[in-house]
Amino acid sequence: MSTKAGGPGGDQGVLHALVVDDEPALVKVMTAYLEREGFQVASALDGEAAIKLAREIDPDVVILDVMLPGIDGIEVCRQIRGFSSAYIVLLTARSEDTDKIVGLSTGADDYVTKPFSTGELMARIRAMLRRPRTGAPADSAQRSFGALTIDPVAREVRVGDEDIELTPREFAVLEALSGSPRVAFTREQLIERVWGADWFGDDHVVDVHVANVRSKLKDDPGEPRYIKTIRGVGYRMGTGE
Repeated sequence: MSTKAGGPGGDQGVLHALVVDDEPALVKVMTAYLEREGFQVASALDGEAAIKLAREIDPDVVILDVMLPGIDGIEVCRQIRGFSSAYIVLLTARSEDTDKIVGLSTGADDYVTKPFSTGELMARIRAMLRRPRTGAPADSAQRSFGALTIDPVAREVRVGDEDIELTPREFAVLEALSGSPRVAFTREQLIERVWGADWFGDDHVVDVHVANVRSKLKDDPGEPRYIKTIRGVGYRMGTGE
């Protein structure tokens, strides 16, 4: 995944945003707000153009409509996440939990349901950018839990001899849990550690990301070895046994 020097806005402090929506009027409004916040903004009206632009400009933030002509926003999100650590906010006209879960499972960081307040969208973006992805955690030692190995500095995860590909947000959840393996984290504590204290969403997002990590680690949710569910509290790291 690409990482700009100095974290988001590593290009001498300039932030780059990519707006993807098939409604030109909405693109124009979002572009104006982002430019007012100091972003350099590129835009696309379809998924194919969005993927191409994301490779070219290496954006810090992608605002991505789910309902796009041709390649839909979920697939665009999945492809962009394969080469970029940009923050991705999905725009959806549907409020069903399934749409949100699918979007988050493909690597999105947040979602906003249409119609939405542009001011709220900008506030969410500012909150995300206050928690840059780059930089080694305070405890940078390699961690082992049975067959699971986590390298916080290299940002690598392995189960036995298998490399596990996590999204930046999934890695952050696993890094937080594994960094304090005896601590039972509430959902609110994980949100503050991973998403930031100013995050606007509900705590359901934590369950989605834990489920994604468990799936990739092949960790049986019924009898998990790596991420334990603490009833009435939240989650903590298991021993791997």
